[in-house]
Formats: sequence, structure tokens, C-alpha cells
Amino acid sequence: MNRIFKIVLWVAVSLLGVMSVLVPALQKGEPVSALWLVVAGVCAFAVSYRFYSAWLMAKVLVLDEERATPALTRNDGKDYVPTNKWIVFGHHFAAIAGPGPLVGPVLAAQFGFLPGTLWILIGATLGGGVHDAIILFGSMRRDGKSLGRMLQEEINPFIGLVALVSLLLIMTILLAVLGLVVVKALAHSPWGTFTIAMTIPLAMVMGLAIRTGKVGVGLVSAVG
Repeated sequence: MNRIFKIVLWVAVSLLGVMSVLVPALQKGEPVSALWLVVAGVCAFAVSYRFYSAWLMAKVLVLDEERATPALTRNDGKDYVPTNKWIVFGHHFAAIAGPGPLVGPVLAAQFGFLPGTLWILIGATLGGGVHDAIILFGSMRRDGKSLGRMLQEEINPFIGLVALVSLLLIMTILLAVLGLVVVKALAHSPWGTFTIAMTIPLAMVMGLAIRTGKVGVGLVSAVG
């Protein structure tokens, strides 16, 4: 009975997600409720997390909860520091919610609601999230080495050097484009500029408070 309930539940979630994508895709005219897009995202990410992510973690990456990470085995208080799991989650969530998912859908939205929606749903679940997870776990199992260092060891030093230079150039271009987008967005928005100006020192204070070990992550997050 429990198995049947789970099957029915996930089939219902999948159908709801498909319907939430089809409604804005087939609706004529510009006005579209954002609720459909939110529901589509929640359903797509829930199904992907439950099935695709579980398969990747269990069969491809073969995760082991008992395996110590470099933050524990090489703890030096600088580059390798054991960190609360929710803080790590926040960092990686912010990383995947970077230029790709932000700038891409904005450009795709010029062609309608469907391209931007599919960009986020398919790109994050099959592309961005998988890419980040595999690189992350690959680095963790090699003592926290960078992608370039791993390529140097797995292939040859020349390929590793090419990868390091390429990554540097790619990150420079990404930061330049993202900076341009942010500057243009804030050019005529005093409140946006004020928000960022307040967020930076607030984040520093929150980090120092957590670093002392006397304040919990939940309390700091609530105050922040």
C-alpha cells in the first residue's frame, strides 16, 4: 500500500509539473501567472532530486557518509575548514544560481515564457547541478584539488595548464558580463544599491559571529 501511494504521489507531482509548463506555453497573450512557473520549478526539482539525483549519488558517484572530507583530514584553519552543512549548501546554491541561470533566462524570455522556463528546469537539473556536483565530489576525493590540478594528474601537465588558463579566461568573462548586468540594473535603482551596500558588511558580521562558534547558524540567519 505504501509503495502504491508513493507511485501515485510522484506520478501526480510529475503530471502537475507538466501541466504547469504547458499552461504558460499554450496561453495566448502576455499575461501569465508566475505561480505556474513556481509550481513547475518545484515539481521538476522535486522529481529530479528524488530520482535522478538519487541515482547519480548512489550509482555514479557512490557516496559514502563515513568517508572523511579534506576539510577534516587537512584542516588548517584557512583553506580547509570544517563548515556547517547549511552554510556549504548556501555557498553552492549561490554558485549555481549565478550568471547562467540569471542571464540566460532573461535572454530567453525575449522569445516567450517557455524558452526561459525550460532553460532553468532542464539546464539546472541535467546540466548545471550535475556538473557542479561531479566536479565538487571529484575535488573532494582528491584532497580538494582544483579542476586544473586534477587534469594534470589524470591526463598530462599540458592539458592541465590549458585547463587552468581556459578557466581563468572563462571566469574573467563571466564576472565581466555579470558585473555589467548588475551595474546596468542598479544604475537607476537607489534601493538596489543600498541593499547591496548593506548586505556586504552584514555578511561579514554574520561570518565572524559564526566563526567564533558561540552563535548558531539558525540564529545568525534569522537576525541577518
